[in-house]
Amino acid sequence: MRIKVFGPIAVALLVTVSACSGGGEEQVSHADMKHVDQATAGTVTGRVNFEGTAPENPTVRIAGDPRCASATGMTFEHYIVKDGGLDNVFVYVKDGLGNYHFDTPAEPVKLDQQGCRYVPHVVGLQVGQPLEVTNSDDTMHNVHALPETNREFNFPQHRKDQRDTRTFTAAEVMVPLKCDLHPWMSAYVGVVAHPYFAVTANGGRFEFKNLPPGTYTIEAWHSKAGTQTQQVTIGENETKDVAFTFRSPAAN
Repeated sequence: MRIKVFGPIAVALLVTVSACSGGGEEQVSHADMKHVDQATAGTVTGRVNFEGTAPENPTVRIAGDPRCASATGMTFEHYIVKDGGLDNVFVYVKDGLGNYHFDTPAEPVKLDQQGCRYVPHVVGLQVGQPLEVTNSDDTMHNVHALPETNREFNFPQHRKDQRDTRTFTAAEVMVPLKCDLHPWMSAYVGVVAHPYFAVTANGGRFEFKNLPPGTYTIEAWHSKAGTQTQQVTIGENETKDVAFTFRSPAAN
């Protein structure tokens, strides 16, 4: 016998089924989600320091594509140290945000291919935010993502100024990107569920604005130096400074 359900009964039935279906964060209703009160939010500023002599970045061996000849002399971006600070470090709030809700930005994060290298080397974005990849070179590239949590993608960009967008459906730190046609090309994408992330620049500097009061675990990730975490508590309208220190492998 087929039972037809109408009106409020159907709605109640759907809510019951949804509540019993599991799915982790999917079970949290919008009514339980909190929004940041910017009148009480604070700021975290910080720096990633580097102690010792940074390893020399190897020179890239360009081969197989004459259109990449202009990249001769290019070095890898493993260690970019300026005034004692380490750049290209992805710093983000790893834990402590609870049930806060954050809108997904519609503006894409842009990643370019210039001179047969990815620019910038490290980027961050929110879950669901578009990643726009552009080919500014007069040669073919392919963009190959190698995630562990998200779905792998691999698409070609045959022509100069070609643009393609992709999105990530889950948080993941980090997602490596490579070009199979030019094996020296690499980049990293940090995907998080909130806006509290940064890639260090200008001598290891970073900043998180509009962070609600609370206690947080902050992680700093570097492709060669590894990761570090520390805890910080921020009060209403408070500014806290956080410092990480990575050391030269020769000093360990």
